[in-house]
Amino acid sequence: MRAEPEQTESATRTPDWPERATRWAQITLAEDDPLHFDADFWLDLMRDSRSNATCISAGGYIAYYPTQLPYHYRSQYLGDTDPFGTLVEGARKLGMSVMARVDPHAVHADAAAAHPEWLARDAEGNALEHWAHPDIWLTCAFTDYHHEFITEVAREIVREYDVDAIFANRWEGYYGISYSEAARKSFRDQTGLELPAGEHQENWPEYVGWRRRQLSRLVGIWDQAVRDLRPHARFIPNLGALAARDLDRELVEKHYPIFFIDKQGRSGIEAPWAAGRNGKRNRGVFPDRPVRLITSVGPEHHQYRWKDSVAPAEEVKTWIVDGFAQGALPWFTKFNASIPDHRWVPPIVDAFTLHAKVEPVLKDLRITAEVALLDPTRAGQLRTPDGIGHEDGFYQALVEARVPFEFISDQELSPERLSPFKVVVLANAEHLGDEQCAALTRYVEAGGSLVAAYQSSLYDELGQPRGDFGLGEVLGVRLKEPARAVKNNYIALTGEHRLTEGFTGTTRIIGGTHVLGVDADPAAQVPFRFIPDFPDLPMEEVYPRAAPDRPAVVCREHAGGGRTVYFPFNLGAIFWEALQSDHGLLVANAVAWALGKHPEVTVEGSGLVDLAVHRGDAEVAVALVNLTNPMAMRGAIRETLPLPPQTVSVAVPADRPVRARLLVAEVDVEPTVENGRAVLTLPTAGLLEIVHLDWRS
Repeated sequence: MRAEPEQTESATRTPDWPERATRWAQITLAEDDPLHFDADFWLDLMRDSRSNATCISAGGYIAYYPTQLPYHYRSQYLGDTDPFGTLVEGARKLGMSVMARVDPHAVHADAAAAHPEWLARDAEGNALEHWAHPDIWLTCAFTDYHHEFITEVAREIVREYDVDAIFANRWEGYYGISYSEAARKSFRDQTGLELPAGEHQENWPEYVGWRRRQLSRLVGIWDQAVRDLRPHARFIPNLGALAARDLDRELVEKHYPIFFIDKQGRSGIEAPWAAGRNGKRNRGVFPDRPVRLITSVGPEHHQYRWKDSVAPAEEVKTWIVDGFAQGALPWFTKFNASIPDHRWVPPIVDAFTLHAKVEPVLKDLRITAEVALLDPTRAGQLRTPDGIGHEDGFYQALVEARVPFEFISDQELSPERLSPFKVVVLANAEHLGDEQCAALTRYVEAGGSLVAAYQSSLYDELGQPRGDFGLGEVLGVRLKEPARAVKNNYIALTGEHRLTEGFTGTTRIIGGTHVLGVDADPAAQVPFRFIPDFPDLPMEEVYPRAAPDRPAVVCREHAGGGRTVYFPFNLGAIFWEALQSDHGLLVANAVAWALGKHPEVTVEGSGLVDLAVHRGDAEVAVALVNLTNPMAMRGAIRETLPLPPQTVSVAVPADRPVRARLLVAEVDVEPTVENGRAVLTLPTAGLLEIVHLDWRS
C-alpha cells in the first residue's frame, strides 16, 4: 500500500540493501493480470524459495497502479485495484527488498499522437512502429520522453510506495540508430557530425562514444530524481543490451550499486557455462560490484518467444546454479501472473534453497583464479566476419581442461588488476591500443604469461589496421601475410615441447580455417608448423606437396620468467564450430605451459565440470558445477546425471591443520595433507558440490 516517505526510512532502508538482496523473485505482469491476480500464491512462493528481494511490474509502458500522470497508460483491467501496491506491502512484511519495474521502450497511440517528438525514427524521419504489436510506437532515449516523462514516473512510484529502487527494462529505447530530431541535434552539437548511416559506417566510433555518454547521463538524471525523494533508493537500469564494460566508469561508481544481467537462459548451440560467464564478465570491469543473473522460468530461443511457457526443470536449475557458483546470484522472472503450468515452481524453490544453503560460507569469500581471459571491447565489435566464436571456443576449452579462470577487461590493464593472474589469454583481441599493448608487454616483463591467437593486436582501439602486431615483439612474431580462408589446413608437430603432449600417435593435426603467415623470432620455439596448402578435391589429389614451413605455434620464454604462446590461426572459433578435441588440447597445453607451475587448485576426474575457486584469508571453497550431460552443448537439459568421483587438490599452508566439508552434502571429510597440498576424493555429486577447506585457527 501507499506510504509517505517519512514512514519508510528505518534501519532496514539503508544504502547497503543491494548487498543483502541475494535471491530475487520477479513478477512481470501482463495487462489482464488484474482480473485473476493471486497475491497469496506469489507471497507464498517468495517465502518458500527464501527470496529476500523482489522486482514487481509498476509502470512505463503499462501502469499497474493508479497513476495520476497524463499519458501514463493504465492497464484497462486495473479498475480500482492496485496489484503493484498489494505485492509491495506483502513483500515488505516478509522483510524483502523491493524494486519497481518500469519499461520505457514503447508508448501507446494516444501518447504517440500527442508527443510525436518522443518517438524513435528511421533515417527518412518515419516514426517506428513496434515490431511485435500494432499501434504502439518505439521511443527514442534521447528525447524528453526519457529525460522528463520517465523521470516523473519514477518520482511518482518512489513518492507513493515503499520501494528501494526503480528497475528499468529496455530503458535504452530503440536499439538501433534513432534519427529523431533530438538525437540528430544532440549528436551534431557534441561532435559536429551527422549520425552514421548504419553500424560501422562513417562517424560510427564517434556515435558509440556519444551514445554511451548520453545514456550514462540519463541514468544519472533518473538516479538523482529517485534519491532526492528517498535517499537510500536507486534507479538501476537492466543491462540486457549493454554490459558493465559499455558504461562510463564515473557513472557506474556513482549510480550502479549492483548489476542485473538480463541473460535469461540459453538457446541453440550454447553451453550452460554461459550463465556463469555473466558474473565473470562484469567482475572483469567492476570486481567489487554485486551481480545478479536474471533467469526465465520459460525456454529461451533466438527466434521464438515462448515467454508464457515453462522450461525443463533441470535446465532452469543448471542455469541458476552455474550462475551463482561464478558469483552471479539468482533472480527468477515469471512472465504473466497467471499460473496455467506449475512445473516451474519446484526447480525455482530447489535452486534458491540450494543457494541459501551455501551462501553463509560463500558470501565472505571472493572468486579468484590464476588465469584470466581478456574481454576485448574497443569500438564495440570485432571487425572480421569470421570473428564469431573465438571467446566461446577458448571458454569451452578451459572448462573442459578444468582450469578455473576469470575475465579481465581490456579497459582495466593496470599492474594492480593484472598482478593476481599468472596467465592472460587473448582469444582474438583484435582491438588493442598502444597503451594496452604496452601494459601487456610490461606484464610479461614482470613475469606474467600470455596466450594469444589469430588477429590479436592487429588493429588499434579505433579498429584501424596496423602493419604488424602491436604485441609482435613480446609474442616473438612478425606479420608476413594477412588472414586468409583455407579449407584443408593441417599443422605438423616439429619438435618435443609441452604443447605437443597428448598427441602421441600422430605427426599432424587439423589447423585452422583462417590463417595468417608469420615469421618467428629466432629465439622462439616453434613446436608446430603449417603444412603448405594442398587440394581437398579430387580425392586422388588430397596429399601434401611440401614439407611444413610457416610457424603455426610460437612459444617464448622471457627473462622475467613470463612465457608467451601465439597461434596464427582462428583456434578458438574453429574449436567452437567443429569441437575437434585436438584444438581443445592445444588450448589446455598452452595455458599449462604458460602457467609454468603446478596450479593452486586442481580437480581431476571424468565429466564436464565448471569450476570456481572462492578464497578467503585462510580458507578456500572449490565449487564444482556438474555439466556432464548429453544436452550440455544443446539444451534443454532433461535430467542431472550423477558426477563420477573427483579428486580435489588445493595448495595449503604446510604447518596448519586443515578441515574439509562438503557444503551441499553437509558432511565433514578428512583430507590427506602432504607436500603442501590437501587432497580429497569427492565420491559423487549432483548438480553442485562445494568443497570447503579451512585452516583458520
